[in-house]
Amino acid sequence: MVDYVIETNQLSKIYSKNKVVNSVNMHVEKGKIYGLLGKNGAGKTTTMCMLLNLTYPSSGEIFLFGKNPKKHSNVYSSIGSIIETPGFYENLTAYENLKIIAKIRGDFDPYNINSVLHMVNLDKDKSKKFKDFSLGMKQRLGIAAAIMHSPELLILDEPINGLDPFGIKEIRTLFKRLSHEFGITILISSHILSEIENIADVIGFMDGGVLIDEISKEELYNRLNKFVEFEVSDIHLALCIFKELELKQNEDFIVKGDTIRLYTHLEMRDKFNALFVKAGIDVKKVNLCEENLEEFFTRFVSNN
Repeated sequence: MVDYVIETNQLSKIYSKNKVVNSVNMHVEKGKIYGLLGKNGAGKTTTMCMLLNLTYPSSGEIFLFGKNPKKHSNVYSSIGSIIETPGFYENLTAYENLKIIAKIRGDFDPYNINSVLHMVNLDKDKSKKFKDFSLGMKQRLGIAAAIMHSPELLILDEPINGLDPFGIKEIRTLFKRLSHEFGITILISSHILSEIENIADVIGFMDGGVLIDEISKEELYNRLNKFVEFEVSDIHLALCIFKELELKQNEDFIVKGDTIRLYTHLEMRDKFNALFVKAGIDVKKVNLCEENLEEFFTRFVSNN
C-alpha cells in the first residue's frame, strides 16, 4: 500500500464565482519530491495555501500524513513551508531572524541555526542585515527557516525565484539531499519547467485550476514524443511531397520555418530523405529528436 503524506479528494476553491482550484485529487508519496508544474495563475499557490490551512477549501477533503487536519491540527508542526516571498525583520541578521522564529516555536538551539545557515550557504553573511540581502539570499533564508525544525514535509511555492544559476544548483542539491538522505517529503511548485524536470520524482501538471495528471519522471520520459527534424532548402516543395504521401499537417508533421518535424512514420525517414534529394531539395540536416518538457507540457495542456 502506498504511503501518501499528502492526499486530496475533489479539493476546490471558489473566489467570487471563479473556481481557481477545481476538484484536485493530489497524491504525494512519502519521501518523494513532487513537482507541481503550471503557468502563473494555474492554481498552484491556492492549492498550497489550502494544504497549509492558510485559506479554507470551498469543498473537498485534505489528508496530511493520513490524517484529517481538521481533527488533528498537530500535523502542521511536522511541516515547513514557503508561500510567496518570506518576510523577515529588515534590521536583523539572518541568525537573529532565525533565533526569533526558534524562540517562538520553543526550540531555540544556536547549533541548529548555524547548521541550517551553513546548509543554505548564508553562514558567511552573519553580520549582514536582511535589508541588504539580495532576492536570492532572502529566498535561501526562507528555506533555512522552513527546515530549521526538521520537518517531515516541506511545501515550497516557487522557492528558486531570484536565484542565479549557481544558487539554483545549490538549492537543487539541498532539496535532493533533504529528500534522499533525511527522507523529507517535498512538494515544490514552479513555472520553470527545466527545474521541475531536474529535481522532481513525480510531476503534477496543473492548468486552469485543474490537476490534469500526475506522472513519474520515468513515465514522463516514455511519453515524450519522438520526431525527425528535416531542415530543407525548399519547404514548399517538401510539403508537396508529404501531401502526395497523404501525410497531414499538424497530425503527422508540423512546420517551423525551413524545418519540418515529422512525428509519425519515423522508420521511413531514409525514404523521405531520398525523395527530397530526388526532387532537387537540399537536405541540410536530418535529426532524430525528442521533445523537451516545455514542449510536452504545451502539448499536454492543449490536449486536455
